[in-house]
Amino acid sequence: MARHIIHFTGPINSSTCGNLINTCTRILQQSPDVLQLNIATMGGECSYGFTLYNFLRALPVPLHTHNLGTVESMGNILFLAGEHRTACALSKFLFHPFHWTLHGSVDHARMAEYAMSLDYDLRLYAEIVAERTQGAREALDIQRYLMAYPRILGPKEALETGLIQAIDERPIDTQDTQWSVHA
Repeated sequence: MARHIIHFTGPINSSTCGNLINTCTRILQQSPDVLQLNIATMGGECSYGFTLYNFLRALPVPLHTHNLGTVESMGNILFLAGEHRTACALSKFLFHPFHWTLHGSVDHARMAEYAMSLDYDLRLYAEIVAERTQGAREALDIQRYLMAYPRILGPKEALETGLIQAIDERPIDTQDTQWSVHA
């Protein structure tokens, strides 16, 4: 079985988004049986997180995602793109409120646009989490976590909430082809 592993270690931004898409495109030319995305990220920009989610869901090969240690914020959306999802025994998932950094003065129209965009991103994020964790023993209250009350989940809680299907150290076989996307 031809398994390709991508180690994604960095923020979710325009550079890592482009690099991950490019890496996946090169891997697909090698006809892999499985693509495994090992993730360690503190999150990043919503627009690139949703872009990567949609791109990864459209891949024509099975995608496995694995939490290498920490998956935070928009990293959860990237992580949930996997059909099979696992985490190391010593790992965490963090859900917390969105925030934007504003530079300079902002008029009323721009502030209203920012608020609309934040609301839309929150709704989209919650829809993805609900869809990908459907049927879990414990439902995640994403609206609450993203509005005011952050939550950290360890691997056992991630199992209960449907974020992962197994706690697994995911040994890397010598036959696996490895790639890296980082900041």
